[in-house]
Amino acid sequence: MAKQTKNPSASCVTMTELVLPNDTNTLNKLMGGRLMHWMDIVSAIAAQKHSNRIVVTASADNISFRHPIELGDVVTLEAKVTRAFSSSMEVSVKVFAENIPSGTKSQSHSAFFTFVAVDQGGRPIDVPELIPETDEEKEMYDGALRRRQLRLVLAKRMDPADASELKSIFDVQA
Repeated sequence: MAKQTKNPSASCVTMTELVLPNDTNTLNKLMGGRLMHWMDIVSAIAAQKHSNRIVVTASADNISFRHPIELGDVVTLEAKVTRAFSSSMEVSVKVFAENIPSGTKSQSHSAFFTFVAVDQGGRPIDVPELIPETDEEKEMYDGALRRRQLRLVLAKRMDPADASELKSIFDVQA
């Protein structure tokens, strides 16, 4: 039986939150932990939509804090699967902050999360293959293997010598 396939657009999720006083620190900026919580939720939903399974967070990496988000801002989080492996999926999350009264909106954060699809017993289970469609999706798909190998090397779950996708980045020819 052929493995099921899906496109990234099938996993797209948009979530919107309003930054309230309980979400902020003493400087009236959104707390990083609250934002990471929202990012984990939106990316988990994207992974569930791709796999049609229960998913668990395996990693979150490179959460880039470009700009603080203010009390009263509207936060929009966009997530979609960028690549699927056997049972794991990489999900890209982009965060936008909008100050409606001033009419300003900017991308404030981004990250990659990895999820593993599991069965009812918590054991990893295969997920559909991802078929990218747009040029941007193809670029994200191609880079996902390098990012995965880097995660595994940093977690000491892969020997750097076995990280074939990373060799071209780090090998220096004399």
